[in-house]
Amino acid sequence: MSLPNAITLSRIPLMFVIAWLTYQGWTGAASLAFWFFIAAAIGDWLDGYLARTRGQVSVFGKLMDALTDKIMVLGLVVVFVEKQQIPVLLALITLCREFLITGMRMVMASKGVIVAADGGGKSKTITQLIALGFLLAAPMVGRDWARGTSADLTRLTALVEQIGYWIFMLGTALAVWSGTRYIVQHRKPVFADADR
Repeated sequence: MSLPNAITLSRIPLMFVIAWLTYQGWTGAASLAFWFFIAAAIGDWLDGYLARTRGQVSVFGKLMDALTDKIMVLGLVVVFVEKQQIPVLLALITLCREFLITGMRMVMASKGVIVAADGGGKSKTITQLIALGFLLAAPMVGRDWARGTSADLTRLTALVEQIGYWIFMLGTALAVWSGTRYIVQHRKPVFADADR
């Protein structure tokens, strides 16, 4: 397996580690969750960079890179729904969009057409990841930073969490917009034999 693909796949177990850390109460757990998330984001950039510079771009890499992004986002969305930081409705919209677009990609792949993520899909993913970063940063500020200072960080913690929430709202809007555009652009090859 090539190094870029190994980096891509490493984000899947990393998501489980991050999710587990969000439920730990010991000092430093929230900070570790945040920095592992940053490491995953860097890995997301690094795998693509290495694949291009080494001439190791592959169909597997294109599909798995998009899929691991979805796994990271959806896994953490489930965590934040359980923690009541993301409304269920936003999570369901995100979930439906990702499964629908992934299903369409699978249909096209079965017909020999590989469609990489477009600009709209990438903007949606980046926005969602930034939002999740803020939501992961909130307990880091409220627990880990607060234990290391005498200052009251309650308002700062609430602000960081609110920023994450509103950016996730934007990400959901982008998910609907980019998903609708994707369906319109690729409906003909996907639904060509749907009536058979």
